[in-house]
Amino acid sequence: MTTIPDAVSVHWFLPTSGETRYLGTSEGARPVDLPYLKQIAIAADSLGYEGVLIPTGSGCEDAWVVASALVPLTEKLRFLVAVRPGLLQPTLAARMTATLDRLSNGRLLINVVTGGDPAENRADGIHLTHDERYAVTREFLDIYRRVLAGETVNHKGEHYDIENGRILFPTRSKASPPIYFGGSSEAGVDVAAEHVDLFLTWGEPPAQVAEKIERVRRAAAARGRTVRFGIRLHVIVRETRGEAWEAADRLISRLDDETIALAQTRFAAMDSVGQARMTALHGGRRDKLEVSPDLWAGLGLVRGGAATALVGDPATVAERMDKYRRLGIDTFILSGYPHLEEAHRFAELVFPRLPLAHGTGPDRLDARGESIASTSRPRAASAS
Repeated sequence: MTTIPDAVSVHWFLPTSGETRYLGTSEGARPVDLPYLKQIAIAADSLGYEGVLIPTGSGCEDAWVVASALVPLTEKLRFLVAVRPGLLQPTLAARMTATLDRLSNGRLLINVVTGGDPAENRADGIHLTHDERYAVTREFLDIYRRVLAGETVNHKGEHYDIENGRILFPTRSKASPPIYFGGSSEAGVDVAAEHVDLFLTWGEPPAQVAEKIERVRRAAAARGRTVRFGIRLHVIVRETRGEAWEAADRLISRLDDETIALAQTRFAAMDSVGQARMTALHGGRRDKLEVSPDLWAGLGLVRGGAATALVGDPATVAERMDKYRRLGIDTFILSGYPHLEEAHRFAELVFPRLPLAHGTGPDRLDARGESIASTSRPRAASAS
């Protein structure tokens, strides 16, 4: 039975692989340095986002280093940081997790990433098939969670041989930070059902998301567990629907066919079921990009992973998000180009329309328009 969350958590995104106003080109690009990432993190913190996702992979700055740099510069913001089974030993990952969780005063969230790009995996020394990687992930999580729970772990398995694995200094809450995880294959669903707290799907049309949620829910129930659900989406919100779709078109207006073909060839070489599902939404074609009402797949022409966006005016975007909530989604991890401006725009226009679990968005007590002739306050905004 579907449990409909009463409220939702909304997170933002740190673009550590690059930032631009025109996808697939360097036009409008910005330096992804500490000052710019700091601006986005502080904006997300002050605007009322619960946390930020820091991506992982060879095309990104290292997520753990970025989070460590930004923790002291923020107050409430949580950091969703990737743990990579196969790249890290589970006991080392547990020590890193406990340290950053303590130093952030309990603001760490863990994103377990198995990795669906064989070429990238080989470059990091991982020569495993799709199902072998998920077997590693399952074994990794068994050790990792037990160590974080305070156990001394002895484990001799197919992929790990651990003697007296433990951590001396516990996490802030003396329990593992919440574990997020996504995987569309049967192997991925099995890992989620057994080990994770929140199953994260990419932004597929609602019917496909509903089917995936039901698969994970049934698999978890068979193990006597329950799992929460989240979704990773981009957003393009403007005051009118027309302005939003113009912004979507403008975002990919510099893309040429050669760049699209290069990206699609790269995606086809991956063994990620989730990536295959994303690509199938549009097939690399410019004329098939609205894959569900107000759900646009234009980013997927060149962007791997999560590559669909909700496009529209504030009421439309909020309503589409609510449709996912009614499927059981309680966490939205969002992004938009450029990320600094879109974080402000989304918080201003959409937060007031959402049942937020982490407050009411930015503190409006000191919000004000510029005074009129330096002597009077402007009139209140009209309802729209």
